[in-house]
Amino acid sequence: MASEAAIAALARWLDGLTALKGVSANTIEAYRRDVSDFLGFLVAHHGSSLGLSALTSLTASDLRSFLAHERARDVSARSLARKLSAIKGFLAWLAERQGADATAVLSLRGPKFRKPLPRPLAPEAARAVLDRVETQSEEPWIAARDLAVVTLLYGCGLRISEALGLTGRDAPLGSALTIRGKGSKERRVPVLPQAAKAVASYVALCPHALAPDAALFRGARGGPLNPRLVQKVMEAVRRQLGLPASATPHALRHSFATHLLSAGGDLRAIQELLGHASLSTTQAYTAVDTARLMEAYDAAHPRARPPSALKSG
Repeated sequence: MASEAAIAALARWLDGLTALKGVSANTIEAYRRDVSDFLGFLVAHHGSSLGLSALTSLTASDLRSFLAHERARDVSARSLARKLSAIKGFLAWLAERQGADATAVLSLRGPKFRKPLPRPLAPEAARAVLDRVETQSEEPWIAARDLAVVTLLYGCGLRISEALGLTGRDAPLGSALTIRGKGSKERRVPVLPQAAKAVASYVALCPHALAPDAALFRGARGGPLNPRLVQKVMEAVRRQLGLPASATPHALRHSFATHLLSAGGDLRAIQELLGHASLSTTQAYTAVDTARLMEAYDAAHPRARPPSALKSG
């Protein structure tokens, strides 16, 4: 087991990330697991718990041993890179406070991995989803609720947590919404008339009082809407339309960005609409757009067609 000093230091580091940098609760929990796993590994690797001074004296070899241990457990390269990032962040923070030099450890590079491209829906599939969502419940207000949520995901590019984070104060929707996204960063998102109309229809039918500080979207019993219920609606719609498993609520956000880019949207503007901290994250959508363009090119180019098709044409 890691030393009490190490556990206390980890808690202080995480508290600082929460208070000073606004890191999300999910990310904090992931960092806690990653660093705790590393501290636990060090106990077995060195045969005893390490104090703070020993932690600041770790070498790149210690980190490589941990990565090798995790690879043997079939941990993916993507997860290894995340773990290493968390560990280096903690060790850098600790070294600064202990007056130590962690350059050798911090210079270790993480494993390379190919980030998967976003998997958006085709425009006609996205429209079919919107048409079908409202038919999934026989209760009119629940049907209107589901349509309103899905319309916000596709029409405004919101994350599901952002849509479900709206409160009664946000209704009725105006021409723009202030969204608090990852890291508590705020952004302004324009609201399409269709989205405002969908939310207004839901509000008019909802049987629960929508107090200004309470959740705008409610479950059947009046509590905040569970995101799992939105996922289940999408799963049902996906099966009915014969769409792939990638057709999730988050895919609607991907679809928003990709379709906007295809229509000539500016990459920087799309970055701001999505709330991406880095432009490189948004640039993944250009790769999607290019891939689709090449598919269309291959399908239409004469050299891509079989000789028999050329003769018959």
